[in-house]
Amino acid sequence: MNTSARSLTISRRTVLGASAGLVALPFAGLASAQAKGKITVGGWSKPISEITNLLAEPDKGFFKAQGVELGYVPGAGGGDAIRNLLAGQADVAFTDPGSFFTALDKGEKLTAIYDIYPQNVFNVVSLKSANIHKPADLKGKKIGVYSLASGTRQNLLVMLHQAGLKESDVTIVVTGLLNFAPLLQGQVDATAATDTGLVVGQRKGLGEVNVMQVRDHLNVSSDLFVVRQESYQEKKELLRAFLKGYRDSAAWMIANPEEAATLAVKHAIDGTQRDINLEVIRLRNASSLPAAAGAKLGAFDLASLQKAADAYRALGLVQRQIKVADVVDTSLLPA
Repeated sequence: MNTSARSLTISRRTVLGASAGLVALPFAGLASAQAKGKITVGGWSKPISEITNLLAEPDKGFFKAQGVELGYVPGAGGGDAIRNLLAGQADVAFTDPGSFFTALDKGEKLTAIYDIYPQNVFNVVSLKSANIHKPADLKGKKIGVYSLASGTRQNLLVMLHQAGLKESDVTIVVTGLLNFAPLLQGQVDATAATDTGLVVGQRKGLGEVNVMQVRDHLNVSSDLFVVRQESYQEKKELLRAFLKGYRDSAAWMIANPEEAATLAVKHAIDGTQRDINLEVIRLRNASSLPAAAGAKLGAFDLASLQKAADAYRALGLVQRQIKVADVVDTSLLPA
């Protein structure tokens, strides 16, 4: 592998989340005298620049202001976030709809309470020379994904489904952490990626590419806050306070990307380059905006989420019919 190819290995739900341990990262000293309690978030990643609004808690105190002591358990994908939730390691899972649907399909009693990223961040990238411009052009092609259990594969299948294609119409190649290197080396015709992964890849010399956005075909949410139904019933006021703190932190990062990029240098494990932090944070801010005009942060697009659940069933990724309205609760969203 040449040096250029070796450097193109970063993907949102891969390198930055890989090999994450299960040790909670409490933000020490943040509990106030009027504390309502502690909420530990089970994340899909390590502490990375994308979630600077969470990592900035020691400096900004958004959760402390609501009486919430914040903790964070890192993970290596949305499935890890759900597993840590079910194992009692976390109170809230920061997870993708696919992992949520899969857990529901297995009979887990879960409820989604906040739409973190209503805008879809996944894409399919190909070199200009491949002449891949629309999903139908993927038929018969080799397409890279991080793993068969990753969001890259799941969102690729959603895109194929919207184009009337099945998984059997393409050849899916597990590329592991080397997300863009196999593309440059001709091992795959296209590769499934994310907006932030693509930005970093382009910074590292990926060059001109064709990009198909999953959101142009089905703008399904990228991540949700999910809780166990039992916890929802027992901790409503604490969860309500947590969501208020999160909403305030997200609004801060949207309004102050420059400050967030600086704090990411201090707190994020991948935050050494402030200019890249700023690009990543601006992308994540854009994905945080509600799909519907005038909707507040955290609001769900139930119709889109239902289409996604139906697509997952049509693809065979889940067996049960999932009625999204029964597993989403918006009553805790901040006013």
